[in-house]
Amino acid sequence: MATTKLWGGRFTAEPSEYVQRFGASIEFDQLLAEEDIQGSLAHVQMLGEQGIIAVSEAKQIEAGLKQLQQQLEAGKLHFSIANEDIHLNLEKALTDLIGPVAGKLHTARSRNDQVALDMHLYLRNRLHEILPLIVALQKTLVAKAESHVTTVMPGYTHLQHAQPISYAHYLLAYENMFQRDYERLTFNLKHTDISPLGAAALAGTTFPIDRERTAELLDFSAVYHNSLDAVSDRDFILEFLSNTAILMMHLSRMCEELVLWSSQEFSYIELSDTYATGSSIMPQKKNPDMAELIRGKTGRIYGDLFGLLTVMKGLPLAYNKDLQEDKEGMFDAVNTVIMSLKVMQGMVDTLQVKTDRMKHATVHDFSNATELADYLAKKGLPFRQAHEIVGETVLKCIKAGKFLKDLTLEEYQKISPLIEADVYTALDPMTAVANRDSLGGTGFDEIKKELERAKVQLSNHSTDEE
Repeated sequence: MATTKLWGGRFTAEPSEYVQRFGASIEFDQLLAEEDIQGSLAHVQMLGEQGIIAVSEAKQIEAGLKQLQQQLEAGKLHFSIANEDIHLNLEKALTDLIGPVAGKLHTARSRNDQVALDMHLYLRNRLHEILPLIVALQKTLVAKAESHVTTVMPGYTHLQHAQPISYAHYLLAYENMFQRDYERLTFNLKHTDISPLGAAALAGTTFPIDRERTAELLDFSAVYHNSLDAVSDRDFILEFLSNTAILMMHLSRMCEELVLWSSQEFSYIELSDTYATGSSIMPQKKNPDMAELIRGKTGRIYGDLFGLLTVMKGLPLAYNKDLQEDKEGMFDAVNTVIMSLKVMQGMVDTLQVKTDRMKHATVHDFSNATELADYLAKKGLPFRQAHEIVGETVLKCIKAGKFLKDLTLEEYQKISPLIEADVYTALDPMTAVANRDSLGGTGFDEIKKELERAKVQLSNHSTDEE
C-alpha cells in the first residue's frame, strides 16, 4: 500500500510504529516551532517577491502561517509522532488549514536548511536571553564587593591559608571570570548570526531565490557561502556548548566555595533560607542544595558538549540523520544555564557575610608570614634568607602554640636585629591587604579602581543589549 508520508512518493509501505517513534524528533524539536514559522514567513515572502510562486499564493500561505503562529501562542497546536518532526507537523497543520497550496511553501527549500535555520534562530534568541543574565550576576558581584572592600579574609592556595585578601577582591575574581564568559558568548553570536536558508538539501537550488533577502527579513548579518557547509555546520552549537561548559565550571567553582564557607568549619557566610533546604530527619540542618545543584548540573553541560562532539566527529558531508542528535543537548544546556545563572545571582545577592569570622581567621593563622619575610627584605635582607628565617620562626610558633603576632619584640630581635616595633603594624592583616596595591592586587585603593572599571564595563554591556 502507498505511504501517507509527505516524503513518501517513492515508498510503498509505512514504517513500523516503533521505527516511527525511534526516528521521530517531534517530542523535543517542537521547541523550534516559533522559529520554524518565522523562517517559513521569510521564505514565502521571498518566493512571492521573486515570482517563484504567485503573490496571491504567497499571501495565502503567509496568512495561514500567521494563524498557526496565533494557535501556537494560545497553546492550541498539537503535534504527532506520525509527522516525525516540527517541520512536517507544521506543514501538515498548514495544509489542513489552507489546502494544497501549502505545498508550495517548500519550493526551493529542504528540511536540511530549514532545521539549520531554526537552530540558528533559536540559539540567537537564547544568547540574547543569557547574556543579560551574566551581566546581572556581574552587577550583583560588584554591588556585594562595594560593601566589602575592607572585609579581610584568608586567601587560599591548596585550600591552605596563604595570604590575607579583601573579600571584595575575591568577588571581583569571579566577576572577571564571568566577563570572559560574556565575551565568549558574544563572539558566539557572530557564528550564530549566519543564515543557511536557501542552501536547500546540500547543493543549492535551481530556483531564482534571493538568499540575502531572506537573511535581511530574519535580521541575519551574513549568509553561508557554501551550501554543503550551511546544512552540515553545527560549530555554532559546539561553540555554545563549549562556552557554557566553561561558564558552568566558573559557577561550579564558586558554588564549591559557597558550600564550604557556609559549613560550620568555615562559617564565613550564611545563605538565605530561600536558597537552602532542611533535612527530613535532622532538624538542625541547613543544606546549601541550590549551590550543590549548580555544581552537579555542570556535568550535564559537559555531557552535552561531548555528546555533540562525538556525533560530529565522523560525519561525512553533508546532512546525516545523526544530526538529529544535535538538539536535545542544546535545549538542555540553554535551560540549565539560564536557571543556574538566575539561582546564582539570587544566592550571591542574599547571602550574609560574617565579617568578624573572616577577620578572626586571618588573625589566628600564619597568613601574615609573607609580610614578615617582605618586612625583612625591605630592611635589606635577601628574600631567600628572610624566607628561611620566617619559616623557622613559624615552626617555633607552632610548637609553642603561638602566632606571629604573639611574639614579643625581644623575641623578634633575637630572630633578627633588623626587626623593630613597627613589625606589628606590618603583621596586621588590614595593613597586609592595604599594602598590596600593585595593579590587580588586593589593596583597598586598587580594588576601588577595579570596581569603577567594572562598573563602566557593565554599563557598556547594558547598552549593547538594548
